[in-house]
Parts: sequence; structure tokens; C-alpha cells
Amino acid sequence: MSKTKKINLLNFNRESMREYFLSLGDKTFRADQVLQWIHQYGYKDFAKMTNLSKSLRQYLQENTVIEVPTIVKEQESKDGTRKWLLKLEGDFCIEMVFIPEEGRGTLCVSSQAGCPVNCSFCATAKLGFKRNLTVAEIVGQVWVAVRELSEDAGHHDRKITNVVLMGMGEPLLNFANVIKAMDLMMDDLAYGLSKYRVTLSTAGIVPAIEKLAEVSDVSLAVSLHAPTDELRNVLVPVNKKYPLKELMRVCKKYFGKGSRRKISFEYVLLKDINDTPEHAKQLVKLLRGVPGKVNLIPCNPSTNIKYKCSTVEANTIFRKILLDAGINTITRKTRGADIDAACGQLAGKG
Repeated sequence: MSKTKKINLLNFNRESMREYFLSLGDKTFRADQVLQWIHQYGYKDFAKMTNLSKSLRQYLQENTVIEVPTIVKEQESKDGTRKWLLKLEGDFCIEMVFIPEEGRGTLCVSSQAGCPVNCSFCATAKLGFKRNLTVAEIVGQVWVAVRELSEDAGHHDRKITNVVLMGMGEPLLNFANVIKAMDLMMDDLAYGLSKYRVTLSTAGIVPAIEKLAEVSDVSLAVSLHAPTDELRNVLVPVNKKYPLKELMRVCKKYFGKGSRRKISFEYVLLKDINDTPEHAKQLVKLLRGVPGKVNLIPCNPSTNIKYKCSTVEANTIFRKILLDAGINTITRKTRGADIDAACGQLAGKG
């Protein structure tokens, strides 16, 4: 008879960790201690968790594990961006990216192996959908990155200050696991990031955005990429199910009345497709009354992607129209393109 599979404690947020320890007949503060050992101190060896009783350590050793994704390959861009190819159970691979900036370090994590949303300009979409990631595989990316970056002695900019769920996959189609993983990212016993520094990016799964607003206060980014249903149906096919009128309705009320927080609308500029002054004017009209800001993203070249990058001139004109209409707009700098680590390039190669 095969052995019962050990429980991976990385799958537990604080609430479920406490429930687990109560089921063992132990106290909730033991769960909090184990949470700190795993996430704050990075321990995987129960023998070193010295404030736990010997019998509890023995039990955990025999019945549980602390398993994180395995690094297969690491690349560093000339601009300092780092990308890791990580192996999951079942021989699936995902990618994770760290972008260092002055006073800020952003870790971009994946929520699915592959992606079912099939945006036409994204390399991940070409992989198709493999499976959802577990809580352990999502938060395990943060665990791995913290340890990897802490080894960069002397690099004060290599600290994770922000986490964005903008890697491979549609986070809202893996709702329960993503919520638990984000809980850990924001838990003071784990990674202690503020709600302003954890951002979930979605292609626009309307019912799940409404549900997210009820259970979490993380920041929200919406992959918009088109100002009309006709064009967005082509670029972001999920729009056929959740059209712009519905999407804007939930975006308007996401943060609630009186909040000064804004949704980030991501807009990849594609040459002669969605980058004309007319498109900019349509976007102004669409976003009227929505508490948002716009991130214009240069299209990053990738194999099997037919689109071309907008010209600098088209980008400048587009941005000016939005700014003149009072919409806070920035053009995001491309990072890590030389190692296929930029927006839309993650394809789990290797």
C-alpha cells in the first residue's frame, strides 16, 4: 500500500494553518510560529524550528513537507531584470520575473501553467492551458525569489517591495488559490506587503472581479488593450463573454465610494491596430467616470505573434490625448526583453 502523501504547509494561509493545528489538538499560536519559520525565516527543516516541542517537530517531519517550485534556469537581462524558469509537479514549468528599480523591486508571479484566455498578442496564450497552480506554487515563487535575491550581497535594490500577479495565467480563473496566496503576501507573519503593493492583473472576468472586491482589498490591474468591443473581441477574446460595458460597471465600483485608489488599465500599443488618435479618443470616452490610470505598454516581439510595436510618435500622440482629457497616463518602460521577460513574452521555454 502506498504511503499517504504528506501535506505541503505552503498551501496554508494563516486561517487554514490555524485550522490545521487545531485539528491536531494544538494551539493557534503554534500555527503562527510555523508560518513565521517558513515565510519570514525561510526554514524548510522542522528540526530547526526550536520554539516548537520536540514531539510536534517529529509529527510535522513525518506528516508534512515544505515544498517550493524548483529552479531549472535563471537569466539576467542587461537592464538587471531577472527571470527564473521554475519546475512544478508533473513536469510543468512556469516563469517568474524580478524587475529592480530605484527604491522598488517588483516580482511578477504566475498563477497558472499556460493560460486559457488566449489574448492574441501574448506568447503565454500560445501554450494553451495546462493547469491551475496550487497556493504553494504561487506563494512558493515569492519564497524562492526572497532567498535568491537575499544572496545578492551589496545590492540594496534587490529587495521585493511589490508583487504583481501578471505572469503566466489568468489569476481570477484560479480564484481560491490566488486569494490564499495573496493573503500570505500581505500577512505580517509572512511577507507583510501592503494592499497597495500587491496587484492582481485580470483580462476582465467580471463575476470574479465582483467577488474579489468582497474578499480582498488588493490593487487591481485590468488588461484592457482596446477601447471598443469590436476590437477587444479580437485582442482579448474573453470580452465576448464579458463586454466592456459590464467590465466598466464593475471597475467603477471596485474600490467603493470615497476611496481615492485607482485601477490600473494596461494597454499594449500595437502598430496600426489600437494606437491611432481615434482609438485614444474612444478610450477617453470609455474611461469617463471610472477611477483609473492608464499604463501604455510597448508591444514586445515574440515568436508566432503577428503584431508590430507602435512608433514613438504614435505613442506620444496617444498619451497626450489621454493626459489632455485628465487621465493619469504613463508609458511603461520595456524591461527584460532581451531574455523574453517582458510583458506578453513569458512562454515557459527551457
